[in-house]
Amino acid sequence: MRTMLTGKNMTVSDALKGRLDKKLHKLDRYFDQDDVIAHAVMSVEKNRHILEITIPYEGIVLRAQAANEDMYSSIDEAADKLDRQIRRQRTRIEKRMRSGAFRFDAQEEAPEAAPMLVRTKRFAVKPMDVEEAMMQMDLLGHDFFVFSNADSGEVNVLYKRRDGNFGLIEPDYAADDEAE
Repeated sequence: MRTMLTGKNMTVSDALKGRLDKKLHKLDRYFDQDDVIAHAVMSVEKNRHILEITIPYEGIVLRAQAANEDMYSSIDEAADKLDRQIRRQRTRIEKRMRSGAFRFDAQEEAPEAAPMLVRTKRFAVKPMDVEEAMMQMDLLGHDFFVFSNADSGEVNVLYKRRDGNFGLIEPDYAADDEAE
């Protein structure tokens, strides 16, 4: 696996690059091809050292992000997240990819239990504007809120971002038409 490393607001030392290469090299056991490229972005914001790793491979994208007080901890955490992600989703990944492109050893430890749908909730969707939805979400104490946008008539999802601001997800049906 090759690593494309970028540093934002910092210079990447050889020691950091070596540690990242060593950790990502452990993931090579899952890939048959040598031309897999891991895109990593190291950045520093205040006292947080953030690492984002993205591995596009055969139509799927594996991604992990970690933020800690030092970059070495972020590297360890992000690599562990990728490993857990691959092991947890390996059956789905194998089915989606051509046979033999992704490999797992039979002696590997038992896979973690796949997440299950444990609850379905139904509720009335009231038309409201975005500001009212933000207020409702705060009153409920939720991290996201599904509502019918009074302006567009579409179902939207409002969510709270890590930085404390809000994000809005709107459906784009034009993207579906172009795919066909």
